[in-house]
Amino acid sequence: MKNLFLKKTNKQLQEQRTPFLKKGVMLLFSILMSITGLQAHTPDTPVQTIKVALLLDTSNSMDGLINQAKTQLWEIVNELSYAKASGERPDLKIALYEYGNDGIESNDGYIRQVLDFSSDLDEISEKLFSLSTNGGSEYCGQVIQKSLQELHWKKGHKNDLNIIFIAGNERFTQGHISYKTASKNALKQEVIVNTIFCGNYENGVQGKWKEGALLAGGEYLTIDHNKTIVHLSTPYDVLILRFNKQLNETYIGYGSEGVRKLRMQYVQDKNACSLDEVVEVKRAISKSSNLYKNSSWDLVDAQKEAHFSYEKLDKKTLPKELLGKTTQEIKAYVALKSKERQSIQQKIKDLDRKRRNYIREKTKNSVENDLQTALIRCIKAQAKKQGYTFK
Repeated sequence: MKNLFLKKTNKQLQEQRTPFLKKGVMLLFSILMSITGLQAHTPDTPVQTIKVALLLDTSNSMDGLINQAKTQLWEIVNELSYAKASGERPDLKIALYEYGNDGIESNDGYIRQVLDFSSDLDEISEKLFSLSTNGGSEYCGQVIQKSLQELHWKKGHKNDLNIIFIAGNERFTQGHISYKTASKNALKQEVIVNTIFCGNYENGVQGKWKEGALLAGGEYLTIDHNKTIVHLSTPYDVLILRFNKQLNETYIGYGSEGVRKLRMQYVQDKNACSLDEVVEVKRAISKSSNLYKNSSWDLVDAQKEAHFSYEKLDKKTLPKELLGKTTQEIKAYVALKSKERQSIQQKIKDLDRKRRNYIREKTKNSVENDLQTALIRCIKAQAKKQGYTFK
């Protein structure tokens, strides 16, 4: 009886101690996690994203389309920089495909992915300038299907918007993959397909471009791809270009890509200017927006990222003005350039507001029929359905 009593007493004591032991173990584990830096990671909140895939016909007759894309990229970016949903600005990712060019070495219908989804605006510009035209067959269904298979379209946020724009001037029915199949597959993946026929409205309807858009919940658009783009200068352009040069001086290249990316930035400024000085102005405005991010090679942008560490920085890859400097001296220099950049970008934004008002007044009675107008109108309409505003 005595032994039985002792067994029960010990069991009761053990049961009483168990909750305290569990709490103690959890507390000790928490302390150890804190000391060793192994804190449980909470996944980052998904950033809302607008993804746009441009599928451009680069056959012989499409030089005008490619030129419009090069010329008008920056105005499209600038319009999207005003997008906002749930109080946040979205990221913008652009992918680029060319099709219909028999200079492409391909066993799949003269189709090439020029660029996967990227938010690197300099890289997007570089790839557009790399395009050239050549004769070929235009397989619209196949290029749509290929972009659906190769690109990452999965939504991570309720406000995400996935859009394909396919532009060309031949029948939409060519190739061994039906446009009907491709458009329906896009709809299943929650990807809107907008078709842009380069030519007469009725010819595009007969060529099934309108039907292809409707099957994927998109819009059918027509443009004059050979139209000469008239750029409207404003009294604010000279100042914006002056600030753009100052803005470039705030970039601090680092890492294996620093020097190359700084050079790319300079070259894309020149490429924009080669089209027209106003195109360079529009690019400068894009560089002042939230969509122009270069954390992979620029210290000012990089130090804003949560994962960035000055301690892990390879100081040998820094520009000559920072070689041999201490971490504190580097931080101070980056802070100075960051402050300068914010000031310059704000000045460009202020001038852009005046510039936009000036252009709005000058063009209030005009009707444009080009790639830029079609893309902006379409993206805005579809983004508003997804909860975006443009202010």
